[in-house]
Amino acid sequence: MSGVVVPTLFIVACGGDARNSPPGGGGASASPADAPASGTPARAAGSGERKIVLFVGTSLTAAMGLDPEQGYPARLQEKIDSAGLPFEVVNAGVSGEISSEARQRVEKWLVKQPFDVLVVETGANDMLRGFSLPNLERNLQAIVDTARATHPEARIVLAGMLAPPNLGADYGERFQRVYAEVAERNDLPLVPFLLDGVGGLPEMNLGDGIHPNPAGHRRVAENVWPVLEPVLRAEAAEAGGSSSAAGDSSTP
Repeated sequence: MSGVVVPTLFIVACGGDARNSPPGGGGASASPADAPASGTPARAAGSGERKIVLFVGTSLTAAMGLDPEQGYPARLQEKIDSAGLPFEVVNAGVSGEISSEARQRVEKWLVKQPFDVLVVETGANDMLRGFSLPNLERNLQAIVDTARATHPEARIVLAGMLAPPNLGADYGERFQRVYAEVAERNDLPLVPFLLDGVGGLPEMNLGDGIHPNPAGHRRVAENVWPVLEPVLRAEAAEAGGSSSAAGDSSTP
Protein backbone atom coordinates (compact mmCIF):
# COMPACT_ATOMS: atom_id res chain seq x y z
CA MET A 1 0.00 0.00 0.00
CA SER A 2 1.75 3.11 -1.19
CA GLY A 3 2.55 5.72 1.41
CA VAL A 4 1.91 3.51 4.41
CA VAL A 5 4.79 3.08 6.85
CA VAL A 6 4.85 -0.03 9.02
CA PRO A 7 7.17 0.66 11.97
CA THR A 8 9.77 -1.88 13.09
CA LEU A 9 7.94 -2.20 16.41
CA PHE A 10 5.32 -4.40 14.77
CA ILE A 11 7.75 -7.31 14.34
CA VAL A 12 6.33 -9.62 17.01
CA ALA A 13 3.88 -12.47 16.49
CA CYS A 14 0.29 -11.44 17.13
CA GLY A 15 -0.77 -13.22 20.28
CA GLY A 16 2.24 -15.48 20.62
CA ASP A 17 1.10 -18.96 21.59
CA ALA A 18 -2.01 -17.81 23.44
CA ARG A 19 -5.23 -19.64 22.66
CA ASN A 20 -8.81 -18.74 23.42
CA SER A 21 -10.88 -21.28 25.32
CA PRO A 22 -14.06 -22.56 23.71
CA PRO A 23 -17.24 -20.94 25.02
CA GLY A 24 -18.69 -22.75 27.98
CA GLY A 25 -15.48 -24.67 28.61
CA GLY A 26 -13.72 -25.12 31.88
CA GLY A 27 -10.73 -23.00 30.91
CA ALA A 28 -8.79 -25.73 29.11
CA SER A 29 -6.99 -24.60 26.00
CA ALA A 30 -8.18 -25.84 22.63
CA SER A 31 -6.31 -26.18 19.38
CA PRO A 32 -7.36 -23.45 16.91
CA ALA A 33 -8.14 -26.14 14.34
CA ASP A 34 -10.67 -27.77 16.64
CA ALA A 35 -11.92 -24.87 18.75
CA PRO A 36 -15.35 -23.39 18.16
CA ALA A 37 -15.68 -19.65 17.64
CA SER A 38 -14.46 -17.75 20.68
CA GLY A 39 -16.00 -14.48 21.82
CA THR A 40 -19.32 -15.19 20.10
CA PRO A 41 -21.68 -12.42 21.22
CA ALA A 42 -24.97 -13.21 22.90
CA ARG A 43 -27.83 -12.92 20.43
CA ALA A 44 -30.85 -10.80 21.07
CA ALA A 45 -34.35 -12.21 20.85
CA GLY A 46 -35.48 -12.30 17.26
CA SER A 47 -31.92 -12.12 15.94
CA GLY A 48 -32.64 -15.20 13.82
CA GLU A 49 -34.02 -12.76 11.24
CA ARG A 50 -30.63 -11.09 10.96
CA LYS A 51 -27.95 -12.25 8.59
CA ILE A 52 -24.58 -13.34 9.98
CA VAL A 53 -21.22 -11.65 9.38
CA LEU A 54 -18.57 -14.13 10.56
CA PHE A 55 -15.07 -12.82 11.33
CA VAL A 56 -12.24 -15.39 11.16
CA GLY A 57 -8.95 -14.03 12.43
CA THR A 58 -6.03 -13.86 14.83
CA SER A 59 -5.57 -11.96 18.08
CA LEU A 60 -6.22 -8.79 16.09
CA THR A 61 -9.79 -9.94 15.52
CA ALA A 62 -10.12 -11.60 18.94
CA ALA A 63 -9.20 -8.24 20.57
CA MET A 64 -6.42 -9.76 22.66
CA GLY A 65 -5.91 -7.92 25.95
CA LEU A 66 -9.34 -6.31 25.82
CA ASP A 67 -12.96 -7.18 26.36
CA PRO A 68 -14.18 -8.52 22.96
CA GLU A 69 -16.81 -5.76 23.02
CA GLN A 70 -13.94 -3.29 22.53
CA GLY A 71 -12.61 -5.05 19.44
CA TYR A 72 -13.08 -3.89 15.88
CA PRO A 73 -15.77 -6.50 15.06
CA ALA A 74 -17.91 -5.10 17.90
CA ARG A 75 -17.21 -1.55 16.69
CA LEU A 76 -18.39 -2.66 13.24
CA GLN A 77 -21.58 -4.03 14.80
CA GLU A 78 -22.25 -0.53 16.08
CA LYS A 79 -21.81 0.86 12.57
CA ILE A 80 -24.06 -1.83 11.15
CA ASP A 81 -26.77 -1.02 13.68
CA SER A 82 -26.44 2.72 13.09
CA ALA A 83 -26.84 2.11 9.36
CA GLY A 84 -29.99 0.09 10.00
CA LEU A 85 -28.60 -3.00 8.28
CA PRO A 86 -29.97 -6.43 9.29
CA PHE A 87 -26.69 -8.14 10.21
CA GLU A 88 -25.23 -9.68 13.34
CA VAL A 89 -21.46 -9.89 13.81
CA VAL A 90 -19.98 -13.15 15.14
CA ASN A 91 -16.35 -12.92 16.24
CA ALA A 92 -14.42 -16.16 15.61
CA GLY A 93 -10.96 -14.76 16.25
CA VAL A 94 -8.31 -16.99 17.88
CA SER A 95 -5.09 -15.53 19.27
CA GLY A 96 -1.82 -16.86 17.90
CA GLU A 97 -3.39 -18.60 14.93
CA ILE A 98 -1.44 -19.08 11.69
CA SER A 99 -3.10 -19.45 8.30
CA SER A 100 -2.87 -23.25 8.20
CA GLU A 101 -4.70 -23.41 11.53
CA ALA A 102 -7.32 -20.97 10.27
CA ARG A 103 -7.77 -23.17 7.20
CA GLN A 104 -8.26 -26.28 9.38
CA ARG A 105 -10.68 -24.46 11.68
CA VAL A 106 -12.77 -23.27 8.76
CA GLU A 107 -12.83 -26.74 7.20
CA LYS A 108 -13.57 -28.62 10.44
CA TRP A 109 -15.92 -26.32 12.29
CA LEU A 110 -16.71 -22.90 10.96
CA VAL A 111 -18.28 -23.98 7.67
CA LYS A 112 -20.85 -25.88 9.74
CA GLN A 113 -22.05 -22.55 11.09
CA PRO A 114 -24.49 -20.23 9.32
CA PHE A 115 -22.99 -17.14 7.74
CA ASP A 116 -23.90 -14.79 4.91
CA VAL A 117 -20.69 -12.74 4.87
CA LEU A 118 -17.25 -14.09 5.81
CA VAL A 119 -14.43 -11.69 6.73
CA VAL A 120 -11.02 -13.41 6.64
CA GLU A 121 -8.07 -11.96 8.59
CA THR A 122 -5.06 -14.27 8.74
CA GLY A 123 -1.41 -14.36 7.73
CA ALA A 124 0.23 -11.82 10.05
CA ASN A 125 1.58 -14.60 12.25
CA ASP A 126 2.85 -16.51 9.20
CA MET A 127 4.81 -13.45 8.13
CA LEU A 128 6.17 -12.66 11.56
CA ARG A 129 7.33 -16.26 12.01
CA GLY A 130 8.93 -16.41 8.59
CA PHE A 131 6.60 -19.05 7.17
CA SER A 132 6.29 -19.77 3.45
CA LEU A 133 4.39 -17.18 1.44
CA PRO A 134 3.27 -19.76 -1.17
CA ASN A 135 1.76 -21.74 1.72
CA LEU A 136 -0.01 -18.63 2.98
CA GLU A 137 -1.48 -18.11 -0.48
CA ARG A 138 -2.59 -21.75 -0.66
CA ASN A 139 -4.21 -21.52 2.77
CA LEU A 140 -6.09 -18.33 1.88
CA GLN A 141 -7.27 -19.89 -1.36
CA ALA A 142 -8.39 -23.04 0.47
CA ILE A 143 -10.44 -20.95 2.92
CA VAL A 144 -12.14 -19.20 0.01
CA ASP A 145 -12.75 -22.48 -1.83
CA THR A 146 -14.18 -24.18 1.26
CA ALA A 147 -16.47 -21.26 2.06
CA ARG A 148 -17.77 -21.13 -1.50
CA ALA A 149 -18.30 -24.88 -1.69
CA THR A 150 -20.32 -24.99 1.53
CA HIS A 151 -21.96 -21.53 1.40
CA PRO A 152 -22.16 -20.69 -2.31
CA GLU A 153 -24.35 -17.64 -1.75
CA ALA A 154 -22.11 -16.12 0.92
CA ARG A 155 -19.94 -13.08 0.23
CA ILE A 156 -16.29 -13.04 1.30
CA VAL A 157 -14.13 -10.07 2.32
CA LEU A 158 -10.34 -10.40 2.65
CA ALA A 159 -8.34 -8.29 5.12
CA GLY A 160 -4.81 -7.58 3.90
CA MET A 161 -1.63 -6.96 5.85
CA LEU A 162 1.74 -5.34 5.21
CA ALA A 163 5.15 -6.62 6.31
CA PRO A 164 7.38 -4.36 8.44
CA PRO A 165 10.42 -2.87 6.71
CA ASN A 166 12.80 -5.06 8.75
CA LEU A 167 11.99 -7.98 6.47
CA GLY A 168 13.17 -6.15 3.36
CA ALA A 169 11.46 -4.48 0.45
CA ASP A 170 11.35 -7.65 -1.66
CA TYR A 171 9.69 -9.73 1.05
CA GLY A 172 7.27 -6.93 1.86
CA GLU A 173 6.22 -6.61 -1.77
CA ARG A 174 5.73 -10.37 -2.14
CA PHE A 175 3.76 -10.57 1.13
CA GLN A 176 1.40 -7.77 0.15
CA ARG A 177 0.99 -9.30 -3.31
CA VAL A 178 -0.36 -12.53 -1.80
CA TYR A 179 -3.47 -10.73 -0.59
CA ALA A 180 -3.87 -8.69 -3.75
CA GLU A 181 -3.60 -11.76 -5.98
CA VAL A 182 -5.99 -13.89 -3.92
CA ALA A 183 -8.49 -11.02 -3.92
CA GLU A 184 -8.15 -10.42 -7.66
CA ARG A 185 -8.27 -14.10 -8.61
CA ASN A 186 -11.44 -14.65 -6.60
CA ASP A 187 -13.06 -11.25 -7.17
CA LEU A 188 -13.03 -10.45 -3.44
CA PRO A 189 -13.35 -7.04 -1.81
CA LEU A 190 -9.99 -6.31 -0.14
CA VAL A 191 -9.10 -4.20 2.89
CA PRO A 192 -5.57 -3.22 1.73
CA PHE A 193 -4.02 -2.92 5.21
CA LEU A 194 -6.06 -3.79 8.29
CA LEU A 195 -3.74 -1.88 10.64
CA ASP A 196 -3.39 1.30 8.59
CA GLY A 197 -2.93 4.14 11.08
CA VAL A 198 -2.53 1.66 13.94
CA GLY A 199 0.46 -0.66 13.44
CA GLY A 200 3.45 0.40 15.54
CA LEU A 201 1.90 3.62 16.86
CA PRO A 202 2.14 3.70 20.68
CA GLU A 203 -1.03 5.73 21.09
CA MET A 204 -3.02 3.12 19.17
CA ASN A 205 -1.70 0.00 20.88
CA LEU A 206 -1.55 -1.71 24.25
CA GLY A 207 1.64 -1.69 26.30
CA ASP A 208 3.05 -4.58 24.27
CA GLY A 209 3.24 -2.25 21.29
CA ILE A 210 1.60 -4.90 19.12
CA HIS A 211 -2.10 -5.27 19.82
CA PRO A 212 -4.53 -2.41 19.26
CA ASN A 213 -6.01 -0.63 22.26
CA PRO A 214 -9.64 0.58 22.18
CA ALA A 215 -8.67 3.60 20.08
CA GLY A 216 -6.72 1.35 17.74
CA HIS A 217 -9.68 -0.98 17.28
CA ARG A 218 -11.91 1.98 16.48
CA ARG A 219 -9.43 2.95 13.75
CA VAL A 220 -9.33 -0.63 12.43
CA ALA A 221 -13.13 -0.55 12.18
CA GLU A 222 -12.81 2.67 10.17
CA ASN A 223 -10.41 0.86 7.83
CA VAL A 224 -12.77 -2.07 7.31
CA TRP A 225 -16.09 -0.25 7.09
CA PRO A 226 -15.66 1.38 3.63
CA VAL A 227 -15.05 -2.10 2.19
CA LEU A 228 -17.59 -4.00 4.27
CA GLU A 229 -20.52 -1.58 4.08
CA PRO A 230 -21.14 -1.91 0.31
CA VAL A 231 -20.96 -5.70 0.66
CA LEU A 232 -23.60 -5.66 3.39
CA ARG A 233 -25.82 -3.27 1.46
CA ALA A 234 -25.62 -5.45 -1.65
CA GLU A 235 -26.42 -8.55 0.40
CA ALA A 236 -29.35 -6.84 2.11
CA ALA A 237 -30.71 -5.53 -1.21
CA GLU A 238 -30.46 -8.96 -2.81
CA ALA A 239 -32.18 -10.61 0.14
CA GLY A 240 -34.91 -7.97 0.07
CA GLY A 241 -35.49 -8.55 -3.61
CA SER A 242 -35.66 -12.30 -3.14
CA SER A 243 -38.12 -11.92 -0.28
CA SER A 244 -40.33 -9.62 -2.34
CA ALA A 245 -40.31 -12.05 -5.25
CA ALA A 246 -41.10 -15.00 -3.00
CA GLY A 247 -43.94 -13.11 -1.35
CA ASP A 248 -45.61 -12.10 -4.61
CA SER A 249 -48.27 -14.77 -5.19
CA SER A 250 -50.34 -12.77 -7.66
CA THR A 251 -51.05 -14.36 -11.01
CA PRO A 252 -50.37 -12.45 -14.25
